[in-house]
Amino acid sequence: MTAATLTGAPPAPARRPSLAAGLRHTLTLAWRSLVQIKHNPMELLDLSIQPVMFVLLFTYVFGGAISGSPGDYLKFALPGIIVQNAFFATMTTGFGLNQDLTKGVFDRLRALPVARWAPLAGRIVADTVKQAWSLVLLLGIGMILGFRLGAGLPGLVGAFALLLAFSLAASWISVLVGVLVSEPDKVQIFGFMVIFPLTFTSNAFVPTETMPSWLQRWVEVNPVTILADALRGLLVSGPVAGPVGQSLLWAAGILAVFAPLAVRALRRRV
Repeated sequence: MTAATLTGAPPAPARRPSLAAGLRHTLTLAWRSLVQIKHNPMELLDLSIQPVMFVLLFTYVFGGAISGSPGDYLKFALPGIIVQNAFFATMTTGFGLNQDLTKGVFDRLRALPVARWAPLAGRIVADTVKQAWSLVLLLGIGMILGFRLGAGLPGLVGAFALLLAFSLAASWISVLVGVLVSEPDKVQIFGFMVIFPLTFTSNAFVPTETMPSWLQRWVEVNPVTILADALRGLLVSGPVAGPVGQSLLWAAGILAVFAPLAVRALRRRV
């Protein structure tokens, strides 16, 4: 009777990994995403060549017409180019996530004692590191061309923190898109359809007062405009408290809306 009872007993439910174990899983999977760059260097080139081309082309093609000289225009445009690049870089989160989903990576990880949230968190952490790389690269190219920090080291640290925080929040939009679409290429299509109009209808590249009055109303509330103004204040000079506060509010709003939607969609898919 005892043997029969023990034999027929249901298996004990698997224990969920602890928070510390989940953090270790997250860092391991983030490292996996970063190591892939060695095998696919084009991924890093996409985050490097395109923003550098934007800096060179906008500075030397439009700088004289808009600001009178490339040097003056660089002070105005470089923060805007950094913001545009950050928005485009968030699309890599959804692209990589969709690849993992379609190739069955998430299915294989579910069979292992890995925290369920670790694959998604690892992808976001890895892409945040790539964001930091892009920011360092753009600032380095800008300084070679003559850009100088007006607010010193505190402004630089604040700009890094603000941009990474906003990018972390905005990446949840990409996560939601990456979960919902069937192919990775559709994530890129969404990025071009949304991010290009969003960045070019802002003051990232041209002053707001040069635009039609009906467009200025949108430009003033555009999150790209607000974040670009915040980075100008932190990196060059100008108002800081207002734009930074509004940028953080935008980031909190995006996070509050898209993070729950993305997590719910991911649970349904996997």
